Amino acid sequence: MLQINRNFAAYLDAMNVVTVLVPKSYFNGEMQTFTLGMPYGERHPLTIERKTDLGESVKYECLCPIPIEIGREYLLYDHQGEATDLQIGAVVRTAAFDEQFFYDGDLGVVYTKKETTFRVWAPTATEAKVKLVQPQTNEVDYIPLKRLEKGVWTATVCGDLEGMYYTYVVCVNKIWREAVDPYAVAVSVNGEYGVIVDLAKTRTEKPPLPPLSSPTDAIIYEMHIRDFTIHPDSGVVHKGKYLGLTELDTKGPNHTTTGLSYLKELGITHVELLPFNDFAGIDERDPLRQYNWGYNPVHYNAPEGSYATDPTDPYARICELKRAIHTLQEYGIHVIMDVVYNHVYIREQSSFEKIVPGYYFRYDEYGNPANGTGVGNDIASERKMVRKWIVDSVRFWAEEYHVDGFRFDLMGILDIETMKAVRETLDALDPFILVFGEGWDLPTPLPSKQKATMHNAEQLPRIGYFNDYFRDSVKGSTFQLLDRGFALGNCDHREKVKVAISGSIRKKGGMFLHPLQTVNYVECHDNHTFWDKMEAANGHENEQTRKKRQKLATAIVLLSQGIPFLHSGQEFYRTKQGIDNSYNAPDSINQIDWVRKSEHEDDIRYIQGLIELRKSHRAFRFSTDEEINHYLFFLEPMPSSIIAYHLRGVEQYGPWRDIVVIHHNQEEKQDVFLPDEDKWYVLCDEVRSGTAPLFSVQKKISVDGIGTWVLVKQM
Repeated sequence: MLQINRNFAAYLDAMNVVTVLVPKSYFNGEMQTFTLGMPYGERHPLTIERKTDLGESVKYECLCPIPIEIGREYLLYDHQGEATDLQIGAVVRTAAFDEQFFYDGDLGVVYTKKETTFRVWAPTATEAKVKLVQPQTNEVDYIPLKRLEKGVWTATVCGDLEGMYYTYVVCVNKIWREAVDPYAVAVSVNGEYGVIVDLAKTRTEKPPLPPLSSPTDAIIYEMHIRDFTIHPDSGVVHKGKYLGLTELDTKGPNHTTTGLSYLKELGITHVELLPFNDFAGIDERDPLRQYNWGYNPVHYNAPEGSYATDPTDPYARICELKRAIHTLQEYGIHVIMDVVYNHVYIREQSSFEKIVPGYYFRYDEYGNPANGTGVGNDIASERKMVRKWIVDSVRFWAEEYHVDGFRFDLMGILDIETMKAVRETLDALDPFILVFGEGWDLPTPLPSKQKATMHNAEQLPRIGYFNDYFRDSVKGSTFQLLDRGFALGNCDHREKVKVAISGSIRKKGGMFLHPLQTVNYVECHDNHTFWDKMEAANGHENEQTRKKRQKLATAIVLLSQGIPFLHSGQEFYRTKQGIDNSYNAPDSINQIDWVRKSEHEDDIRYIQGLIELRKSHRAFRFSTDEEINHYLFFLEPMPSSIIAYHLRGVEQYGPWRDIVVIHHNQEEKQDVFLPDEDKWYVLCDEVRSGTAPLFSVQKKISVDGIGTWVLVKQM
């Protein structure tokens, strides 16, 4: 490699544009001509198109008359004959670069006992090697990689390399950088190396699951692997681990059901697990010293080690995660994976930036890294090889780990075409795999019409969105702690809640094409729990009244059109002691409190009854806007404290011909007149719920206090 003194710098910023930066300390920044060529080769004059004084340096924008072969070394000479190397610059963010180097084949490692093949995409590298490390002896070997078309580098190494550690070492702009394979499926402790494993040893068949006729059949329960079992009284042996999710018949205080058995007992259809791909923020060698939600992604295709019984064993985390997923599915519970493709933990330390500097991330008009995510970097999903990586990763988790859904963190950062490709890829595997995410419109340098936001939901008809309109109408603003929604007693939100109950579809005044697109919730891992918000906003009310309000809010979630979403512990008034962002708070704040659960068994049974009720009749979970528009009618006039609606003539969808649902947000007794004088059977009142009639009424019902009432007319 030639040694160069960079008295001035040259960058390839487009396929035929070279930018030269000359400091004024070097000949006052004044250059007359530039020529370009390969070392010891013919030189070609550049045309200076623009000259700009930058204060301490002068910028020259030049047109290049010859095609540049990216991956080859070039030298740029000034009129004095002084040379500098041509560095790869902003050209990596051009459409021409994307087109020239898009590679649609397999990347990563292909292992057999006889040989292992390595493939890494590094089009801007001039040299590349794979570094092999024998973990027992730390013996190191470097294997040169051969450059193929499209910027792919490869090597095949004979022999059985199972268990060997590896990284890639690439040279870009005369700087050697070492990086873990972005496609690594196994990593060493704390993700320091990729590990060569035989995934065939870990595979099992996916157990049969109860079929879903529509995404609205799902009842999603969001949970964190560690939170769910780490409590000292969880009754789980493998506390905070993947295997903690596999233990059956565990008991907590007062013989309360915990863990897997509780999930089955509750009746939810899906668990959404906070990120379990390898993330930063926890030392896997001593995992209980720190806590993290997992939104610090490092290795996207390898499981997190802090949840494994032995983080130093690359197979342990793979096998134990697969066992957890398989066990949940055996008990009829689908598993959704929370994925964080919108950013990396630290851009400069990421494998993406080390292997292809400047390509994988968005930059603003001034060349600074974009920060729509708020964590220092935004993934440039609109670039072809970034989109391919996301789609390849999603496919990997669906095929290898049999996950049943994907929740996309900050999905609005990603582009519409990428999310379309994700949906199409999963449809080819299983069209019932759920895809939904956060459709917030964040300030990333991508045109609004290209963002996968809620405002563009019509372009992604089979992808769901967390519905903050629903959340804030029912609960009150997440970001204004004292703001109160309908469930907290504010009747001004009544009309908004009616729209939300109707699936937020356009025909009812909402933003979605159909109810499959709305994920209805009032609480999730982010921000204050519902209970903690009420402590601030409704602290003047006694505890019993606040419990009624939380049950009312959860009932609205479970009985509205769309996809219901519950935060783990919401059903027994989960509290994080007022902490709104507990991403790295200790277990004492984040853990599921099984003592608290044991104290609210009656309230949990109420939520179980609502879940049973939703499952029993498809009128609570229509899949089209036409059905909602045809069958759902609000009863008016009503007092402002009451929302009442009639699901009329719905006998083809379940065991009852007509259903009336009443939500009341005040303690004052009110009479609600029913649509006709026939006998109506009450299935749910303010303290009981289920599918068995509690009592019957005619003409009217008195709703006495805060709560939800469900009445049905028999066929």
